[in-house]
Amino acid sequence: MKDLGDSARALDKLSIGRLVSLFEDTRAEVAGDRAAVLAALADSPRRARFIGITGAPGSGKSTLVGQLGTRLVARDPDAAVAVLAVDPSSHVSGGALLGDRTRVRFAPGEKRLFFRSQASDRDLGGVGRGTFQVCRLLYYLFDYVLVETVGIGQSEVEIQHVADYTYLLVQPLAGDQVQFMKAGIMEVPDAFVVNKYDQVEAAERAYHALEASLRMARLGRSGPPVIFKTSATTGVGLDELVADLARPDLPRKPMADKEAYFFEKWVRDQYGRVGLRRLDGGAATWLAAHDGFEAAQQAFAARMVSSPRAD
Repeated sequence: MKDLGDSARALDKLSIGRLVSLFEDTRAEVAGDRAAVLAALADSPRRARFIGITGAPGSGKSTLVGQLGTRLVARDPDAAVAVLAVDPSSHVSGGALLGDRTRVRFAPGEKRLFFRSQASDRDLGGVGRGTFQVCRLLYYLFDYVLVETVGIGQSEVEIQHVADYTYLLVQPLAGDQVQFMKAGIMEVPDAFVVNKYDQVEAAERAYHALEASLRMARLGRSGPPVIFKTSATTGVGLDELVADLARPDLPRKPMADKEAYFFEKWVRDQYGRVGLRRLDGGAATWLAAHDGFEAAQQAFAARMVSSPRAD
């Protein structure tokens, strides 16, 4: 695991891909291997910033993400960028097309750009079941991790628990003020992007509709959110958006808070309400008592095996 970790730190894509596969396996049985990898990477100088890119299907997320990654490494010769793109899984077959890769065009010889498609595994939060675990790995390998969600609806808001900062993409003809004001996803983003601004007239209407609706949809927030105007095909507004997400003062959410949320989610997925009743003191307390995510998983799985019934 140490040798594999060293190769991944050198941005060897094959090694990173093998480790990503390990971290996508969220079973407690492989927690020890994940812990060994993280221990090997603990002294890495990189600490990634997680950027969420979310929006409805067809809003241009994948094409925009490809442009953002390319421009980030062009503006900073030391920066390394990973893209984790989540595609929907079929509720009929369970499979996923993983088609985002066709729209993200990275130079094949550029080690500082890494792309990974991931199936949602029929999870309804807009990200996959293994997305956060993979982010825990990429945290030590890259400077920026762009997490592109499934084309989401108004109630799929889990990206806020993964990303430090989230952009919501809106496309022309996406709806009127009433549609924009519906609760859910509109309350999550830190900033908004009206994409496809090469369709100027329709994009202008979408911009003004969004601007008007946000005054009502986000009452109580301090100041209006920023709205960017972009086109991934013409390049309009892309440099401004890259400069915003690369700001040194962009907030970071504590990893401990993210781990607590996703540990509780893992318990719920694996053991249901019975498991949640056995989570003494809550997820954060359990994690603190068992020295981290992997050890906590193993301890909790052992507890459920030895005494599966609720106390």
